[in-house]
Amino acid sequence: MSEVPVRVAVIVGSVREGRFGPVVADWLAAVAGEHGGFDVDVIDLAEPDLPLAMPAFGSTPSPAVLAETAKVTPRLAAADAFVVVTPEYNHSYPASLKNVIDWHRTEWMAKPVAFVSYGGMSGGLRAVEHLRAVFAELHAVTIRETVSFHGAHTRFGADGVPTDDSAGVAAKALLDQLQWWARSLSEARAARPYPG
Repeated sequence: MSEVPVRVAVIVGSVREGRFGPVVADWLAAVAGEHGGFDVDVIDLAEPDLPLAMPAFGSTPSPAVLAETAKVTPRLAAADAFVVVTPEYNHSYPASLKNVIDWHRTEWMAKPVAFVSYGGMSGGLRAVEHLRAVFAELHAVTIRETVSFHGAHTRFGADGVPTDDSAGVAAKALLDQLQWWARSLSEARAARPYPG
């Protein structure tokens, strides 16, 4: 009897015009599909029907904002695991990503989060380090393995695939760990409620 696929939400964190995130996310989603055992949902925060105009966390949302937020909430809640695809902006991660994280809580709890970052010399790793602390506060488990693209625009061919085979090796290690944690935490949540 085969196991039920792990439902993984691949979140494209940047919404800037001309962003490179969709190239990275599409590649990762394809690798996850080939890996086996994953049901992939790509959540691009630049999609027109997602809540990009959410006010800063802590302000009172209007009914319109709540309606927009409700479009992404079920997709996050349905996920067993997450892969956050993020660039690095000013040594950290995009505001659009911060908003979608902060407007949700239980959707992240006791679930694993992996990171695929991209950028210039740092490859987005400083953004990842900031995100690890944020997700720890939300009771999520971050995966040790990270895929990072330094000088990302030069690391992908015209076909949207990295030109260096080591990216695929790193992605497999990340997905192996993500799948293990997703299954383990799902079983734990089914056995007993998380006390967070």
